[in-house]
Amino acid sequence: MRSNKVDFLINWGDTDMAGIVYYPNYFKWFDISGHQFFRSCSLSPSILEEERDIILPMIDARCTFEKPLYYDDVITIITTAEEINNKTIKLSHEVYRKEERTGYGYELRGWVKKQTEDGIKAVPVPNDVRKILEEEVSTTSQTLKPHFNA
Repeated sequence: MRSNKVDFLINWGDTDMAGIVYYPNYFKWFDISGHQFFRSCSLSPSILEEERDIILPMIDARCTFEKPLYYDDVITIITTAEEINNKTIKLSHEVYRKEERTGYGYELRGWVKKQTEDGIKAVPVPNDVRKILEEEVSTTSQTLKPHFNA
């Protein structure tokens, strides 16, 4: 399955009173990493909405925290298309500080069409998108932009 790597620099504002990364930041980084994942394979959420009337709402998210992160750590998040179901896409995320995994989790996103009369409706993931997501391709967003400061 397709994967993408993105780096983040831990900012002072990402930490709590103990100097450890405040846990909701993982979900913020997962969201950014997910968007970068889709951009890396020419499925940018803004283009999907503009050209196909498709949005990718979050249905479920989870994170397991294994090791603390601190101010000025540089982390790498590897995002992989773990499952492509009929109307959902599950992205897995692994968070690394150098070679050490500090946490992992996932996002489950719907493949949802915007409709004028009914609002929104989950629709099947098309075969061309499924093919792109199932390719054995690894990319890195560092070639596009430097470290993200989210």
